[in-house]
Amino acid sequence: MEIRSTTDQDRQVFVDTLHAAFGLFPETPAEDGGGVWWSAFETDRGLLAVTADGRPVGTAGAYSFELTLPGGIPVPVPGVTAVGVLPSHRRRGVARAMMRHQLTGLRARGDFLSVLLASEALIYRRFGYGPATYTRQLTVPRHRAAPALPRARGTADADASTTGTVEVLRRAECAEILEEVYDRYRRAQPGALSRPHRWWALRAGQPPISPAPRYIAVHRDTDGVPDGYASYSLESGTLTVDETIATDDAAYTALARFLLEHDLVTKVVFKHVAPDHPLRWQLADYRAAEVSGDMDWLWVRLLDVPRALTARGWFTDGELVLDVDDPFLGEHDRYLLTVRDGKADCVPTDRAPDLSLDITDLGSVYLGGTAPGTLVRAGHITAHRPDAATLADALFRADRSPHCLHWF
Repeated sequence: MEIRSTTDQDRQVFVDTLHAAFGLFPETPAEDGGGVWWSAFETDRGLLAVTADGRPVGTAGAYSFELTLPGGIPVPVPGVTAVGVLPSHRRRGVARAMMRHQLTGLRARGDFLSVLLASEALIYRRFGYGPATYTRQLTVPRHRAAPALPRARGTADADASTTGTVEVLRRAECAEILEEVYDRYRRAQPGALSRPHRWWALRAGQPPISPAPRYIAVHRDTDGVPDGYASYSLESGTLTVDETIATDDAAYTALARFLLEHDLVTKVVFKHVAPDHPLRWQLADYRAAEVSGDMDWLWVRLLDVPRALTARGWFTDGELVLDVDDPFLGEHDRYLLTVRDGKADCVPTDRAPDLSLDITDLGSVYLGGTAPGTLVRAGHITAHRPDAATLADALFRADRSPHCLHWF
């Protein structure tokens, strides 16, 4: 078997092989090649696994994104995608070979992090990825949606002169607004990924990027500047919100109230809500918001531990010795992490470890969405001194809980 890089000439073979691996049939792209979820594939970052007689049996790809780290620091990161193996060639090591080939190539390009969305959790832990952000769905019956506080006392006040305005538009009428507001949002939100312009232009991915019909509630501040939006559809009394993007809590609150007060609605479903989002606390009936779909979202893989740990922002001083095992790449190293005044230094050391952990678990704690102490209690991480987990929790916390909305 050969694993080779793809070119534009391989695009259709790549797409057909990927769809066959998942038992799907490709849609027909628009004349410009857009309008389908794979429109933004970067063929120069794709891989094909090919048998000795030239038959393609596996695919793997990557998108070029920026990931916002704690401290509001954007860094380039590959978003691994389109990993699939034909059913006829599974359990023969094809995926393992592709992932090792890909990780080696990413390192050679200079990448120190890699991210993905895991179709199956058991698969990607084997390759060193750990769940790092989480999301859930909230369903609120319309008749139980009264706010906890009167408008005049909430974060959004009673009249438009102090809250701004909400306007309902079609997606085609506000594409530039969506792109601009999302970009402002993701630069301040740890765990968020960029949405390159070509994604919006090609209408790739899921709503509101895709051409699926949606209404867009656009919030503007008191100066008329767009600072938030919600993408939604209404069917059979259920208003489903694909995503709510806001640059501050006041804009989010105004959009949520707009959606919860929509006529001809029996319930509102908010998809992709951060686990610690205050929306439930903004309802008079805390139990009104039913939680479902509580799951992992963005998975992180460290490719260069010192570079990754010195790239993010830090909010507590201290030092830890981390003994890091990377069985997939056959590496085992020990590092002294020293944090002072918001910056970290990370160097090899032979000092006794404070924590011993797998590269997978380092990926989970990296963005601050998983407390190291939780993984100590779960038996994933070994703490070698009594206060090591407490210090690690303080060190790895983020300025804001990480959250990712982007689907790829």
